[in-house]
Amino acid sequence: MAMGVVDRKQELFENIVRLRRVGRGAPGDADIAAVRVSLERELGETVSRRLAARTLGVSHAALERWIKAGDLPVVYSAAGRTEIPVPALLDLRESIDRDRADGPRRYALAPAMARYRNAAERVPIGTLEETERQGGHSRASGRSLAYHRAVARRLRRPMVDEARHVLYRWREQGRIDRRYAERWDEVLRRPVAEIRRLIIQESGEADDLRQNSPFAGTLSEAERRRVLGEVR
Repeated sequence: MAMGVVDRKQELFENIVRLRRVGRGAPGDADIAAVRVSLERELGETVSRRLAARTLGVSHAALERWIKAGDLPVVYSAAGRTEIPVPALLDLRESIDRDRADGPRRYALAPAMARYRNAAERVPIGTLEETERQGGHSRASGRSLAYHRAVARRLRRPMVDEARHVLYRWREQGRIDRRYAERWDEVLRRPVAEIRRLIIQESGEADDLRQNSPFAGTLSEAERRRVLGEVR
């Protein structure tokens, strides 16, 4: 029997989850990256809300509650429907899988969402206010700097590895200028402590890099809204 579209999309998503996990043990492996990009291309950048609920193993109603609360991002797909971005869904699925490894849970999304909200509350307001006060920044560059300061605060190697994969995908798709791709590739190969410093530098070059950042989508929706809400 031929596989339906929804079943195929779920299969693609599950295989991307597996490749993402395996890729952490072999960072920079071009074969793993190439296969994952191929699957991501077929899946698309967003999935329907019903498919998102299915891949997370929760009810559609439960997913909708968190979307309405502003804790899950939705974007317009090419077809004009509001759907869930795949990167956000991958992060959430990984968080839920870790929780389920400790035992069954009645409310699968609640612990993950609580962590996202707690992380958002720990974003230093003083740092964001400092960004807002500083002269010489456009609104976009000021928000981008504040965003990357929040990223730098909790940057870990798995986040860097995921950013390297995003950069690889953008290169394959022709979505980033070669100059920025080469500079980001150089940055992401450095030790984590040095990456933290480089992504929050204040210079014209750093501003340009942040506007083409593979760390876009790294923060949860709660953290992103906190940053954008504080830096006007």
